[in-house]
Amino acid sequence: MVGRPDPASVGTVPPPGEGYSARHMRSLILIGHGSHLNGESATAVYRYADLIRERGLYDEVIEGYWKEEPSLRQVLRTTASTDVTVIPMFISEGYFTEVVIPRELGLGHQGPVPPGGVARVIGGRTVRYTLPYGVHPSMTDVILARAREALADFNPQDTALIVLGHGTTRNENSNRVIYHNADLIRQAGHFAQVEALFLDEDPKVGTWPERITAPRVVVVPFFASEGWHTLETIPEDMGLTGDVTSFRENPHGQQTVYYARPVGTHPAVADVILHLAQEASGALAQDGDVERGHEYAWQAVLERARRGLRMGELVITPDSGVYEIRHMLDEGRPGGDLRTLVTPEGVRDTVRRDDGGDHRPVHTLRNLPRGWRAVLSEADLRRALHYVYPAVVEETYAHSCHALRATPWPTTARRQTGIYTRVQKATPEQVEHVAGEVCKSCLRTRLWAGEKLAHTFLDGVPGGIPCAEACTVLVAEVREEVSGKRGQAGGHSH
Repeated sequence: MVGRPDPASVGTVPPPGEGYSARHMRSLILIGHGSHLNGESATAVYRYADLIRERGLYDEVIEGYWKEEPSLRQVLRTTASTDVTVIPMFISEGYFTEVVIPRELGLGHQGPVPPGGVARVIGGRTVRYTLPYGVHPSMTDVILARAREALADFNPQDTALIVLGHGTTRNENSNRVIYHNADLIRQAGHFAQVEALFLDEDPKVGTWPERITAPRVVVVPFFASEGWHTLETIPEDMGLTGDVTSFRENPHGQQTVYYARPVGTHPAVADVILHLAQEASGALAQDGDVERGHEYAWQAVLERARRGLRMGELVITPDSGVYEIRHMLDEGRPGGDLRTLVTPEGVRDTVRRDDGGDHRPVHTLRNLPRGWRAVLSEADLRRALHYVYPAVVEETYAHSCHALRATPWPTTARRQTGIYTRVQKATPEQVEHVAGEVCKSCLRTRLWAGEKLAHTFLDGVPGGIPCAEACTVLVAEVREEVSGKRGQAGGHSH
């Protein structure tokens, strides 16, 4: 688990106000983009969830993702409270925060989010959806803190700053926060020159040698996490070889570039998140309670776990008031031969990769890593099972109560926008061909494709897990199939 940040490293972001005593049951959801290919994409969201969870201000802090699990379509079902605040862990307003996330959550809202957020009642839960944390005014201080880490003695005489954003042609709002922060820092006079540059729109980052005249240049990526772009794309486009790179023959003479870590991984972001949650808390009356359907589902699982339970590839064994969980194929091995985990976060970090070290965006694939055991209390068992199989308990229980509604492929396809609109052109044969390859190693039964599931792991069938809707991995693969790029190098979606 990530520890508390050193106060000296938090920068100038003030601590949240006094309105955080947990007087009733309430949940906080942090929504990240995630990735089908890169496990590091989700790391920042997990880190902030850990930091906020440690503060004890919410009864639970849950992570949800566009490209990983629990998915945006599942995540509300995994909350234990009827009072839910959702923070989009994105760096700017744009396509994902204004279109994708509200659509997938079922908020009934599209377009710019007002300063106080959007509040809806969904399935008996009061759901508050806020602006992305990146537009909070305190993020200017985070940019400066990252710049100081990269070059402690920057000054207005010889140092330029590049605030580097992603940019997109899909939404004109996405670059606004980049320009706004660059303007504020320029007006403050901290640097000889301040430029806003982008990966996917003009002015592009590759033009920096022509634009920047100062001999020292600090580059601060205004990105939410450390990932493909910050580790690969940006260094390649700028010609960087490390944290500090010297260029001897640039148009304006010799220049040295200092490459900072992305703003989204700074510990002060935890306070920004809490400020956003507090500002949205007055949207509707706070009267959160235990969500009964969720609690019934977990009580059903725990009742069976007290007698021993097989769930997916896991075997759960009660032992003197605690529970041991391990891979079924490790059953019978002496505990001393296995790595022992004692926290839900330890389980989470272990099961995110398979035995070969590859990222597992779909947790119900039959590639759960082996060689570990976790010994946990009943409360920690709940969280650990959520990490191993996100949303599986809630969806399986709903299916056993005939309350899980399957979403047929045509409905899922019609809901897609942007680059995924193309999946609407897929023929049934194409969808089934791709599903036959993508889904063959998954424990789930495809209810969305008309398959029947008579018995679940709640009935003693370990692999009995329902799949109510095609996952984002399948959607991405169908898009590649329709585009004729499936199986080609670089053809997969991040």
